Amino acid sequence: MYFFLGHLALSDIILVTSIVPKMLDVIIRGGSTISYLGCLAQFYLYGGTVSAECFLLTAMSYDRYLAICKPLHYISVMSVKLRYSLIISSWLLGFMLVLISLLLVCGLQFCGSNVINYFFCDYAPLLELSCSDTTVIDIEMILLCFPIILLPFLCITVSYVYIFMAIFGISSTSGRQKTFSTCSSHLVVVSIYYGSMFVIYMVPYRGHSMTVNKFISLLYIVLTPLLNPVIYSLKNKEIKSTMIYISDGLSGKKTLS
Repeated sequence: MYFFLGHLALSDIILVTSIVPKMLDVIIRGGSTISYLGCLAQFYLYGGTVSAECFLLTAMSYDRYLAICKPLHYISVMSVKLRYSLIISSWLLGFMLVLISLLLVCGLQFCGSNVINYFFCDYAPLLELSCSDTTVIDIEMILLCFPIILLPFLCITVSYVYIFMAIFGISSTSGRQKTFSTCSSHLVVVSIYYGSMFVIYMVPYRGHSMTVNKFISLLYIVLTPLLNPVIYSLKNKEIKSTMIYISDGLSGKKTLS
């Protein structure tokens, strides 16, 4: 689990680094400028990282499925080779699929306003500035939602159906609670992340307010990376015991071991 969490943390770092500094500049100055190539680079880094995180969360759900539903086979199935295969596939698929969108965006003509009504270079705001026919890229974006968002979400849903069936099959209440605690953190992150992603990309971008999009985007760009360390750390006994030890030390309390 910690192997996958390390890569999830890496994706959060890339996502926040590519978006938040420019966003803060926009907030502080009431607006900012970005070059055409800088905008495309931000669009690609953001899209690739978000897509890779979808696949990483799917790999983590499969890891939890094996740990809970196939505990005796976990070590043999989740081998080092499989772990690296899942991680490499997640990163490669994420950035290769978004590369298609990047190439199509590069082919657009921007002959009108150059003011982006957003805090970063996202798909919908860029299309709003284009004076080209965006029918092809609209269809391509809808098609990409299936392998990037919908298919991973279905895989996660199926995994958790089997996980919940295994949990409800445990006779003792304490056993059910202990088993559920091993996947509850991941479930919370998936709910926040995919809930906002569905609204932004599965609903036609012209069907809802750009202001609403901004607030929803903040959920998985800022809030999710902020909550991930907290959510996963609170489920870790070693981290909780260390925090208690530090707080006792700061308050002057002595603990007996």
